[in-house]
Amino acid sequence: MTTVSEYLFHRLESLGVQHIFGVPGDYVLDLMDVLNQTPINLICNCNELNAGYAADAYARVRGLGAVCVTYGVGGFSLVNAVVGAYAERVPLVVISGAPNSSVRKGNLLLHHTTGDYNLQLSIMEKVTVASVILTNASQAANQIDQTLAACLHYKRPVYIEIPLDLVHQSCTLPEIQPPSSFKFTNQETLPAALEEAVEEAVNLLEKAQRPVILAGVEFNRFHLQNQLLKLLETTGYPLATTMLGKSCISEMHPQFIGNYVGALSRDDVRQRIETADCVLCLGAIMSDMNLGGYTANLDERKLINANSEKVKIKHHFYQPVYLGDFIDGLIANLQKKDAELLEIMPAFHLLSQSFMPQPEAKLTNRRFYERINHFLEDGFIIIADTGDAIVSTMDLLMPQETDFIGQAFYLSIGYSIPACLGAAMAAPQRRLMIFVGDGAFQMTAQELSTIIRHKLNPIIFLINNDGYTIERVIQDGPYNDIQPWKYHQIPQIFGESWSCEVWTEGELEAALVKAQANTNCVSFIEIHLDRFDCSQGLMRLGKAVSHRS
Repeated sequence: MTTVSEYLFHRLESLGVQHIFGVPGDYVLDLMDVLNQTPINLICNCNELNAGYAADAYARVRGLGAVCVTYGVGGFSLVNAVVGAYAERVPLVVISGAPNSSVRKGNLLLHHTTGDYNLQLSIMEKVTVASVILTNASQAANQIDQTLAACLHYKRPVYIEIPLDLVHQSCTLPEIQPPSSFKFTNQETLPAALEEAVEEAVNLLEKAQRPVILAGVEFNRFHLQNQLLKLLETTGYPLATTMLGKSCISEMHPQFIGNYVGALSRDDVRQRIETADCVLCLGAIMSDMNLGGYTANLDERKLINANSEKVKIKHHFYQPVYLGDFIDGLIANLQKKDAELLEIMPAFHLLSQSFMPQPEAKLTNRRFYERINHFLEDGFIIIADTGDAIVSTMDLLMPQETDFIGQAFYLSIGYSIPACLGAAMAAPQRRLMIFVGDGAFQMTAQELSTIIRHKLNPIIFLINNDGYTIERVIQDGPYNDIQPWKYHQIPQIFGESWSCEVWTEGELEAALVKAQANTNCVSFIEIHLDRFDCSQGLMRLGKAVSHRS
């Protein structure tokens, strides 16, 4: 026997969750008291939205994340983060306390509610793959297991609501113990559909003279990176990734040519992808940002598009076919191509020339990211916020065991600072590097205080270009102006930290030396750039979006 709340937290711990993010409130205090008696660490955030972003990043690094909030004001504040996790296939468990069941039956008007006690569930049902209110302790364990299984299977958020009166009620353990690995999947494949999909795909790929692989985010979500490496070794094909799929393998791999994001891509990457006679697109979300504002030119007649549950070749659909099974079928049937015919230009050649700083020169966007490309080391976690930061980091080369995190589909401004907290908790042995614009920072700046509170040591680059530059290149107006803060002074207000501001290349060099050596606390570096000094990719994106509208 155990209680409903104890069982929930035990299951999350068994699935690899060691931290849960949240904000206290009266309907969730009993739950948090129970949580504090478990091995799981409760990390309290400044607000629920930030808690959701932190749990999202935690899940991207660790395989599963969880957030715990109070009813109404807490749950509704969290919704935007849940929507982002749903869009980008992030396995996130949302736990909400709730008023007593007796209150629900009596239709009493309580604080934090509208009187409609199904409202929060109704909203969460739209942005999760499974949502449940626990109403009967005898059924609670099975409902918890079914909900968590849906989260792990679909790699998307789920919602569990627990009324106050059920928190301490006893529940019986299920007779059949559920899986205890966060890598658990229950993906189904129809053998006949798989056989036909592999046969048609192999036929196209073997005939092709210049095939290429385009890899997406599902390699990260379904832990298929090793299969991707084996496919590369078997075929010899060049590989590009989408923005969401960035860092699914080391970008120093000799067959990696770069990130393909339509018109935002480097010219050599775009030309190689768009002139290929067969594109093997695996695990990608074909969103507007992943396709460079729909500037991508991918001929459907030459496209094999396989996702986690189906394969599309020209106008033929094969399902259910699990992506991992499809890749295994390709590995078993494809032959290696002649490297000379494949015209592979490895992306790591971008680092062939050393960076020579010009100490007195004013720092520019291009020179800043060139320098960072030579500064990155194995094992970093890189997080880029929405705006020019995520576009400019597209061509940063991720070394061995380096992960890139960015909301390249949902694009919620302000994601990076709370995401830094979540990723750092998920991988405490690794160093984080954050790129955030001044506009994005103002959205969630207060979570920097939680990072400092827990004595974390990320390197944060605050790109100060005087407002919403990504909006300016689409359509400029006074709505893109923001109050200029003295950003480099803010960390000192929150607690122990080191910060500085940078205007020149020489100042950047000194800051990088200091940040690299400072492993005891946050390093916060304010980078001053001109208002319209942004990446060429952002300028092309702005033109594409403006023209489309």
